[in-house]
Amino acid sequence: MTASSRPVFRGLRVAAAVALGAAACVPHITPITGTTVLRSLPGTALPDGHHLVVFTWTLEDPDMLSRGEGTVRTAAPDSARVDFFLGGGLGSGAAVLIGPELRLAPGAERVKGLFVPPAPLLWAVAGRAAPPALPDTVIRVDGDTLRVDIGKPRAWRLTFAHDSLRRVERVNGEHVVEWVSLGAAGRVRYRNEVTRRQLDVVVVRTQEAQPHAGIWTLP
Repeated sequence: MTASSRPVFRGLRVAAAVALGAAACVPHITPITGTTVLRSLPGTALPDGHHLVVFTWTLEDPDMLSRGEGTVRTAAPDSARVDFFLGGGLGSGAAVLIGPELRLAPGAERVKGLFVPPAPLLWAVAGRAAPPALPDTVIRVDGDTLRVDIGKPRAWRLTFAHDSLRRVERVNGEHVVEWVSLGAAGRVRYRNEVTRRQLDVVVVRTQEAQPHAGIWTLP
């Protein structure tokens, strides 16, 4: 090995160590408890008609902290458009959800890895349970808590309290890779455990809106 190649190999070893360290920090999924039941998922449909949701957001990752505002425009039963704006007018982006399909506006690709999660998790931010269609669903009830494991091997877990969606987790093996948690007073948190990126959303207001067919087509 030449002297000039040693820094390259050292860099590879450091990168591998960082990746292994990140993986070691990813939390384990807890065993599902309660009584197994045969039932459908609780209803979490979007409200009838068209609505506008205004929110603020804060994004944290190991290298930066960003803040901004955003809006979600929904149309029942399964359409939503998200527009987000960086604080200080430093940039913006948009995404459209129609059922399981997530589309990003041109130029927003670099934002996708930061705070636009996969479609099932983005739907969870809006309070809608929309897991992918996978076989082998197990539903268990423990008091007023209902937990749903989806996939074999398990790929998703949904948690409901009093039939209201409270948490959605994407699972890889026995580890929780990323999740969305819905709290009180319109507070929502999305976290990617591998990249250690976290997005906090606070809903400012929700109001009825007029239909606008043009919002579903991105430039």
